[in-house]
Amino acid sequence: MSDILWQPSPERIHNTRMDQFRRFINDRHALQINDYPALHQWSIDQRPDFWAAIVEFFDVQWRTPPAAILVEGTQMPSAQWFPGATLNFAEHLLRRRDDHPAVVAISEDGQREQLTYAELAAHVAGLQRSLQAAGVGLGDRVAACMPNTWQTLVGMLATTSLGAIWSCSSPDFGTQGVIDRFGQIEPKVLITCAGYRYAGKLIDQSAKLNEILERLPSLQQLIIVPYARPEARVDDYQTQANISLWDDFYSAGGEPQFVAVPFDHPLYILYSSGTTGVPKCIIHGTGGVLLTHLKEHGLHADLSRDDCLFYYTTCGWMMWNWLVSVLAIGATVVLYDGSPFHPGPERLIDLIDQERISVFGTSPKFLATLEKSGLQPRASHDLGSLKGLISTGSPLSPQSYDYVYREIKHELCLSSMSGGTDIVSCFVIGNPVLPVRRGEMQCKSLAMAIEVWDDQGRPLVGEKGELVCTRHFPAMPIGLWNDPQGEKLRASYFSQFPGVWAQGDYAEQRPNGSLLIHGRSDAVLNPGGVRIGTAEIYRQVEKVPQVMESLAIGQRWQDDVRVVLFVRLNEGEHLDAALEQQIREVIRANTTPRHVPAKILSVTDIPRTISGKIVELAVRNVVHGEPVKNTDALANPQALEQFRNRPELA
Repeated sequence: MSDILWQPSPERIHNTRMDQFRRFINDRHALQINDYPALHQWSIDQRPDFWAAIVEFFDVQWRTPPAAILVEGTQMPSAQWFPGATLNFAEHLLRRRDDHPAVVAISEDGQREQLTYAELAAHVAGLQRSLQAAGVGLGDRVAACMPNTWQTLVGMLATTSLGAIWSCSSPDFGTQGVIDRFGQIEPKVLITCAGYRYAGKLIDQSAKLNEILERLPSLQQLIIVPYARPEARVDDYQTQANISLWDDFYSAGGEPQFVAVPFDHPLYILYSSGTTGVPKCIIHGTGGVLLTHLKEHGLHADLSRDDCLFYYTTCGWMMWNWLVSVLAIGATVVLYDGSPFHPGPERLIDLIDQERISVFGTSPKFLATLEKSGLQPRASHDLGSLKGLISTGSPLSPQSYDYVYREIKHELCLSSMSGGTDIVSCFVIGNPVLPVRRGEMQCKSLAMAIEVWDDQGRPLVGEKGELVCTRHFPAMPIGLWNDPQGEKLRASYFSQFPGVWAQGDYAEQRPNGSLLIHGRSDAVLNPGGVRIGTAEIYRQVEKVPQVMESLAIGQRWQDDVRVVLFVRLNEGEHLDAALEQQIREVIRANTTPRHVPAKILSVTDIPRTISGKIVELAVRNVVHGEPVKNTDALANPQALEQFRNRPELA
């Protein structure tokens, strides 16, 4: 049993929205649900009652009421949620017209812009009118290649207010990466920036953008946000589409109008990472996103009107879509654009005090970097507003749990979450009423029927297996683009266990209800037929102070598989026999002899996707001399060259 690092007091539990919701359910249904496990079980057993309660608790407004809550067949995917209901997503995020801060946008150079709820609605109204005049209507796609700014948020709200579909990438995608995504969905409008800043450098987008424009024949309107290039002019760009600068395209003012759409009307198109081929275009529905994010923000993250949410993300990662939904709660969202470490490692920690952030979202790599930088935020910052810290992207190591409670803040709910672009939400999530155990994810998300199965489809507790979801949930994608019969969707998520969602995560459920993610199933190592999750190795290697980060693959070797570990060392360190032995001993002492790598090799960089996830499959392909199908999905594709034709692996 892992150590309990934090336990909420009875008073704190009583004041959470999660506990208010539990009492609401008890009153509504004359029940005596006394704790979270019982509430979760009820939410699975009585999913229609649960989702009806979410609608009521968060005052979701239908334009047309539903004829039912859930109509489903015998096997997934076959659900109709809230059939007959109509609503508008943007309308729920813009319900307020007051002077409460809605969005604070901060750029790396320190520029800060703030919009109240009233001002945000006025910008959306103006942009909406101009998009309508440009021909945007129900089902049209508006794409954006934008930094994390308030203009991006206004673009999304104006698009979805019209019943059009929003799709976004970030400016750090290469030309092919943008075309691989937007080329499939044929947008009518593209919103993009003329340039952006990262780590103190100005990056001009003009040449890249002209390459992209040549390859988007569907485009009718291009909107340029000058952003880091105030001198940008429409003459800089060549396209058949109409071109306008952002400030010339619309005037803020008036009241936005909201087009009512069905519950499952397309809202967002998100993209799989695309490291094994052209990215899948995943379509998310209006009502499913709204209800699921209300549940996650309001109950699991314990956010309300007076709170402030920050998550470090680009607009090309699903966490941006997750972040901005907090407007439906009435809270304040903080958007940050730029390097998280410029001009120094304390940059984002400073924001907590400056903006009175209640819940701070980040990645395991960020926390590991803070620790290696020797930062002690509890000693240098007040952090009085901070009540929650959330992390996702990959599993959080036990060492980072220790660091957070030792050096950041003790009275804090630390939530390591897991879900994905596929569901634009979480399966495994934090919880303000439960203890935090070292190295463990707190709980299954409400109404998510999560289990861990062996290869025969038998549930496991205390053993590793496939993370599955056995019942329908509203955040399930409504389809994939250009997949009219749903064949690709079923092949992607329902082929391993027919009628059951398989997430592709290698996981473990603990007897206390918490969970561990041991890595992606497709990256699982298999020496001697024993399945090993890569995260099991990374958790141990992170204990070695000389190592900055690592990546493990299984190399085909003599009719079996051997584990190869690549390590990126801190500056001034050298991989010698003594350090290799130290790494092997740490792994062997805390796992099994099968986890110990046959080879340990040094590299100067680890390849990652643009959203920061390490790419074991791409490295495995390079080591085996196989092609990597889509290097444009990588933030640093040049790093792959270090893994090619290594004599030590011949």
